[in-house]
Amino acid sequence: MSRAPRPPSAVRVPPRVAPPSAKPPEGKRRPPAPVPAPKRRRWFGAVAKWGVILAIWGSLALTGVVLWFARDLPRPESALDAVRRPSLTLQDRSGQIFATFGDVVGDSLRLKDMPPALPAALIAVEDRRFWHHPGIDPIGLARAAYVNVTSGRLVQGGSTITQQVAKTLFLTNARTVRRKVQELLLTIWLSRSFSKQEILEIYLNRVYLGSGAWGVDAASRMYFGVSARKANLWQSAMLAGLPRAPSRINPRTNPAGAIARAKEVLAAMADTGAISAAQAQEAIAQIALPPTPTIAPGWFADWTAEQATGVLPENADATLRTTLDRRIQEVAETRLAALLDGPGALAGVTQGAVVVLDPVSGAVRAMVGGRDYRTSPYNRAVLSRRQPGSAFKPFTWLTALEGGARPDDTVVDAPVRIGNWSPQNFERRFMGEVSLEEALAESINTVAARLLVQYGGPRAVASTAARLGIADKLPNDASLALGTGEVGLLELTGAYATFFNGGRRIVPYAIERGAHPPPEQAVDPNLAAMMARMMTAVVAHGTGKAAAVGGRAVAGKTGTTSDFRDAWFVGWVDGTMIGVWLGNDDNRPMKNVQGGGLPARLFHDIAAVVR
Repeated sequence: MSRAPRPPSAVRVPPRVAPPSAKPPEGKRRPPAPVPAPKRRRWFGAVAKWGVILAIWGSLALTGVVLWFARDLPRPESALDAVRRPSLTLQDRSGQIFATFGDVVGDSLRLKDMPPALPAALIAVEDRRFWHHPGIDPIGLARAAYVNVTSGRLVQGGSTITQQVAKTLFLTNARTVRRKVQELLLTIWLSRSFSKQEILEIYLNRVYLGSGAWGVDAASRMYFGVSARKANLWQSAMLAGLPRAPSRINPRTNPAGAIARAKEVLAAMADTGAISAAQAQEAIAQIALPPTPTIAPGWFADWTAEQATGVLPENADATLRTTLDRRIQEVAETRLAALLDGPGALAGVTQGAVVVLDPVSGAVRAMVGGRDYRTSPYNRAVLSRRQPGSAFKPFTWLTALEGGARPDDTVVDAPVRIGNWSPQNFERRFMGEVSLEEALAESINTVAARLLVQYGGPRAVASTAARLGIADKLPNDASLALGTGEVGLLELTGAYATFFNGGRRIVPYAIERGAHPPPEQAVDPNLAAMMARMMTAVVAHGTGKAAAVGGRAVAGKTGTTSDFRDAWFVGWVDGTMIGVWLGNDDNRPMKNVQGGGLPARLFHDIAAVVR
């Protein structure tokens, strides 16, 4: 029996395999086998790939760094906002400026307002390629780096004027990477926002030039007495040279340094062709700074500035006329310095203070707060509190006069005991019965103690002193009669004025048109005249004879404390009050210095030329 055939789908047909030599059917050509790429091409591709990746990430990182540095960047739009401290300018009684506080700013000048030499000098010495670089000068940076490396020290800087504007307007002088990056960012902004001329104007009007002066106009007025509009060649060169070290080489603090720097700038101008060598030499020959003041009334200026706080307009510049007399100030400073350097040095005296004032009004004409303001600005005439010794006795005598005593009344100079205290006279002797006038002239301690007890005690005497202007707290015991309380020279001198102006209490002041209180009647004029008479006797034949000035009316009182720690003379001469204190800051005893000695002699030396 035959087998039925399988259906076609079930028949297994083995696949046909073309022989190796057989060609593939038409339209189904086999792709060629891959050929390996050269090694150089593969390396280049890898580098390009990673270069793109690194560029992307580097850009992102750089953007992040810039954003981090710029996160507290000052608002660039504030570039022209004049943020500064209001200035206070002080004039003496004749109108001459002697001190400035805050930031002094002159007129804002355009380049066309300035002499051409001024911007030319700045460019010659600070940024010779200013007109050619875009704000940052790679050539200048490279040159500065080369010079600094070859010289082995920092000789040149690579900052452009635009970079200095960025730093001046916005940043501090901190030497940090952060500040330098911010400076570069602001430099780019300035270069895009302002023209070269505007950047130069901003710099010249805003740069700090020493002594509180901001901008060339303020500095020119301060150092030369003329506006920058009228600055000549050597003045322009000196102004352009100040930005390097404004506090160290300005004409006020270092005239020789300022002149040397001006010569460097003139040489740089000649080197760049801004001027000829002959013009530079001619300008150098013409340099002549105004004479440096021989006095430095810093103590008076500081005291005046404190007084001015209540009369100055808020956030505005101010110029105040003061009571300072430059001639008297110079006399007081030079005479005190001569005494401390001469006889004072031999006697162990290292410090002193002087006050000169008008007893009628209270106007202070001179104030010397120590040996040298530059080394010690502490004002011993105002701030220091020391025992006045016998210079306090006039308040005890005035208390006695107000209680009914008179200059010719007698009192006994003899041993006295008050509780456990028994005062001794300086001469260790007793004179018996003496008049009040003679007792004050000879500064007798026992009489002072008796008067204090007899006329109300220490509270009564302290009240008298307070009524005349002694504001310090005084001891409430009998030793007050000998001046054991502590007072200041200025307040003591002001209180003495009451004896010589008809009995009116004055308040010492420095500002001519300030809101100082007017004199008030504090003592009966007749009693004040009696006090003046008795204090004239102190100089005529008492302990203050060294203060006498031939042919002139002089009155006053000496004061010496225990162990010669303080020595005073406060007095009046032809309508002027002069107060003197000598001592040591550490309270070290002097060598037998009494109020009738060196202080009275210093009073005489000043009084002899004060008219």
